[in-house]
Amino acid sequence: MLDPEQLLERTEPAYFEFRDRHRDELVLLHFFEGFVDAGQVGHTLSKQLLAHCEHEVIATLDVDQLHDYRSRRPVMTFDTDHWDALRPPELLLHRVVDGAGTEFVVITGPEPDMQWERASAAVKILAGELGVSTAATAYGIPIGVPHTRPTTITGHSSEGDLSQDNALWLGRIEVPGSIGSMLEMRLGEVGVRSLGLATHVPHYLSAAPFGQAVLAATRRLSEVTGLELPLDGLAEAAQKNLVEINTEMESSAEVRQVVAGLEEQYDSGLGTQQVPSAQEIGAEFERFLAERDKGEDR
Repeated sequence: MLDPEQLLERTEPAYFEFRDRHRDELVLLHFFEGFVDAGQVGHTLSKQLLAHCEHEVIATLDVDQLHDYRSRRPVMTFDTDHWDALRPPELLLHRVVDGAGTEFVVITGPEPDMQWERASAAVKILAGELGVSTAATAYGIPIGVPHTRPTTITGHSSEGDLSQDNALWLGRIEVPGSIGSMLEMRLGEVGVRSLGLATHVPHYLSAAPFGQAVLAATRRLSEVTGLELPLDGLAEAAQKNLVEINTEMESSAEVRQVVAGLEEQYDSGLGTQQVPSAQEIGAEFERFLAERDKGEDR
């Protein structure tokens, strides 16, 4: 493996001043764009944090060594007769302050296309220097649940202490990996409590924003990390989103029938643990990836 230190650029003096203030009990949140995030849960949550909390960039990862530009091309602006601007991908480590004045750090940016072990090792270096004790993320997964019921969450943790989140028991399942999942494993191996919240999003809404899931994920992430994360506008956005979904549903008898079937399954499943099999969930997961990839190719 190439030297992971060579991926890192620390912002002076902000990074070192922050490091000197924090030697332990620091929380790291990570949100990598580009993989599964049904309902745009992780995307919206990370934007919410940076929109409503004091923050600054204290380190960057060299995305040029990690990004496949032909697979995910950056946006450029052409103005009349010349190229005016380039919006390059960035992997950033932010210092963020929550509602109670507690400092924590957040990684945002595109999921690396290559060198996952090296990128994970670079994050481990930063975590060790800053005294990270907890690392966490939240994202959406497409699953056969109705939007008319409370959002459920599957929690996973390097310490196996989030079983109370698993109202729907998923059992053992194999799915495509992600840098966030690998990071959870690698940080757990060095003693960092590392966890994730897979928020259940109705499969028929997986490609669109689903505010109810964002609100549920934010509240649960606050509980498991002890941070006071901003909820500003999330409840209102979720309610507006539900009204729009219900309006569309009322115009289609077929959709109403599908939702009614999912409601019956949901209500029965929570009481008896009768949920879709691992094979069914895995198939739904694969369909979501295939549909997303087709959209990106257009």
